[in-house]
Amino acid sequence: MPTPRELKVVIEVGQKKVFASAIHYPGWARSAKTETLALEQLLAYRNRYAAIASLVDVQIPSTNKITIVERVTGNATTDFGAPAIPTQGESKVLSHAQQSTLDLLVGACQLAFDRVVAGAPETLRKGPRGGGRETSKIATHVADVAKVYEHKCAKGEWSPAYTARRFGWHLADHLWEIEDRS
Repeated sequence: MPTPRELKVVIEVGQKKVFASAIHYPGWARSAKTETLALEQLLAYRNRYAAIASLVDVQIPSTNKITIVERVTGNATTDFGAPAIPTQGESKVLSHAQQSTLDLLVGACQLAFDRVVAGAPETLRKGPRGGGRETSKIATHVADVAKVYEHKCAKGEWSPAYTARRFGWHLADHLWEIEDRS
């Protein structure tokens, strides 16, 4: 896949949080209180996501040129801290090549997550509010949720593109949590 000259992003706006998600790169999504801050966070995580994509020899855009391709209204799940709303673009049938690329990148997120879990201590530093799960509990949570995502996709409740975006985000978000709290 050639490296694009712009980063195509979906914005999901809740009442308390806004998500910016790179649509061609499942897992590369960040949230903040405003759209501007969410986009800044997305760019700030470029190198961390590039490390994931490099596991499968995928180059990500090095440009700061962002094109917002769609905006959706979030819900309580958005405000809780997870991208929750599929976009219209994600309802389109994917070509074999598009699906393969998404699968490859979600696999990279899984591989990176597994490596971080394997190398992390069981007991993690407490989060900013004094809480947080230990490594094995995070790993179990991610595995349990993966089954839910697969089920929703298999039943047609979620499109393959949205499933990739959501599952990639879940893996990357928790692997970065473990890295930050190790």
